[in-house]
Amino acid sequence: MQKAAYKTKQQDLLFTYLREMQGKHFTAEDVRAHFEAKKISIGIATIYRQLEKLVAEGKIQKYFIDDHSAACFEYSGDDCQDKEKHFHLKCELCGRLIHLECDELEELGGHLKTEHGFVINPLRTVFYGVCTDCASRQEKKDE
Repeated sequence: MQKAAYKTKQQDLLFTYLREMQGKHFTAEDVRAHFEAKKISIGIATIYRQLEKLVAEGKIQKYFIDDHSAACFEYSGDDCQDKEKHFHLKCELCGRLIHLECDELEELGGHLKTEHGFVINPLRTVFYGVCTDCASRQEKKDE
């Protein structure tokens, strides 16, 4: 006999928020700030514990973008089968994290595996640069 999972109101609220955030990146602090703004009391330790539990269950992905930033999470959806197919772009000016799904990178991954015996981990691969919005602002500033 399998033991039923213990569910709390806080877990339900958190999971509802994660569904709203589908396809977007967030930190534990973002989650805390969201609930604080709604005057809902959920402790940061509870948030971390629940996020880690959901990572272990495969319901959300956890990313470490660099050594200086907090862990970043993403809820990909209940029926997402292809969670590991995208890479990330990080803007060095505004810090925004952008999904990148590109067949060219899959080809590059195949080349690296075949020719160099190296397998890229898309969950840990981040390309740094400047996003379109920041580049446009920089161009306007330079005019």
